[in-house]
Amino acid sequence: MADHFSHDHKVDSSPTRSPESHTPEEMSIGEYARTRLSTLKPPMHKAPNPITLLRMLNTKQWLFFLCGFVAWTWDAFDFFTVSLTVEDLAEEFDKTTTDITWGITLVLMLRSVGSIAFGLAADRYGRKWPFVINNLLFIVLELGTGFCQTYNQFLACRALFGIAMGGLYGNAAATALEDCPEEARGLISGMLQQGYAFGYLLATAFARGLVNTTSHGWRPLFWFGAGPPVLIIIFRLCLPETAAYQEREAIRQERGNIGSTFIAEGKVALKRHWLLLIYLVLLMAGFNFMSHGSQDLYPTMLKNQYNFSPNAVTVTQVVANLGAISGGTVIGYCSQIFGRRFSIIFICVIGGALLYPYTFTSSKAVIAAAFFEQFCVQGAWGVIPIHLMELSPGSFRTFVVGTSYQLGNLASSASSTIESTIGSQFPLPPKGHTKRYKYGLVMCIFMGCVYAYVIVLTFIGPEYLRRSFDVAHDSDVSEAVGHNTIESSMKKIHEREAMGMGMSDADRADIEEVEKGTAHGTERV
Repeated sequence: MADHFSHDHKVDSSPTRSPESHTPEEMSIGEYARTRLSTLKPPMHKAPNPITLLRMLNTKQWLFFLCGFVAWTWDAFDFFTVSLTVEDLAEEFDKTTTDITWGITLVLMLRSVGSIAFGLAADRYGRKWPFVINNLLFIVLELGTGFCQTYNQFLACRALFGIAMGGLYGNAAATALEDCPEEARGLISGMLQQGYAFGYLLATAFARGLVNTTSHGWRPLFWFGAGPPVLIIIFRLCLPETAAYQEREAIRQERGNIGSTFIAEGKVALKRHWLLLIYLVLLMAGFNFMSHGSQDLYPTMLKNQYNFSPNAVTVTQVVANLGAISGGTVIGYCSQIFGRRFSIIFICVIGGALLYPYTFTSSKAVIAAAFFEQFCVQGAWGVIPIHLMELSPGSFRTFVVGTSYQLGNLASSASSTIESTIGSQFPLPPKGHTKRYKYGLVMCIFMGCVYAYVIVLTFIGPEYLRRSFDVAHDSDVSEAVGHNTIESSMKKIHEREAMGMGMSDADRADIEEVEKGTAHGTERV
């Protein structure tokens, strides 16, 4: 089982660190199972001041993070443009609300297609140009949606948009985190993931200012959505490839045939990690059920069951998103101290305990419960970008991160439908002609099951805390191309950079350690 799940890695956190060994050892299912509890023990790494962690990033690393964060934020903005204009679109195209929500469903269904296509492209050809093409599609398809004249045109644009949206997450995560200092990864991961909540807040604000404030109705929101990707593209064009990708590209060039080397790496990754890939999809299904199950039907519950006004619903949603942004950042930071798995499990337990006030409070006091519940939900999510990056095979990091996330999203896309359907079995006294249901009861039970699922999946899964992303530490690449190829390539990089082409003293020291074969750090099985 080890060649698929491998084992849990912990690396020495001293300032001078050499690569840990990633050579997997054979383990029986029983042996692996016995390690799940012992490896859950928090490592209790030193907790540096968050400001100190942020200062660890150099200018280029900050630019990479900001590029990934802004792109992920605008990905969310573009997605919510439909959610925030459903009634206007239904009136425009003379369709029901359910008909319009097919535009949302198509996006969710086709995201995985985009994650596969753009993920493989980013791992093969680099992060930059697939990212640029991705954002070009955002521009074209958001503009196209704004100019749609028929319902079929609308569905076609949103279906294509789903492909574009699916391709961005893995690339944004790789761009933002690949070169990030190991000590700061947890905090930066939490900050990155909350770009989605920030995008929702921006979409809400701009919808208030742009929808039905001109003679063009809902269309200006989509036209505006096509603008910022132009700036994002310019931003990305001004940045190079990540150093982690450049190292992999150098090794492929050293071997002489880039395409065949990429295929060889893929065969090794599939052979050694196929079970891990399945696990990641199952884990991401649980996480997406957790976010969709706690969020999608919540405004309906507040309005239908507890008779909240539209303004009260909006305020509650905004406060919940502020909780989400706070939680993702805080728990992402904590995961660097207590470990990824322990942090996820702990915050899921707290989130489960808060389900009752979150779904059964009928007064405005529910705002506090909404803040802390979404703090927990998105707190767990804040760990995910770096957790997926550390678990993914290095040569296919963008593909695995994006595809596991989007396939999990596809599996959970029916969350609100499931809750709504079950909720209809628990009617309440109607208010006038409006039928009312106990959505809170259903959401509480549904989310309780989801939390239990995520806790169990996280418990049985692996963790490669602070795993090095350097190619010299990647046993998959070593098996695919041979140690001599890696050594020769790293030596050439060392020589070229040592001649004044930009390598820092710390980078030179790291490569010297690799060449000497030194390795600090320990493994947990």
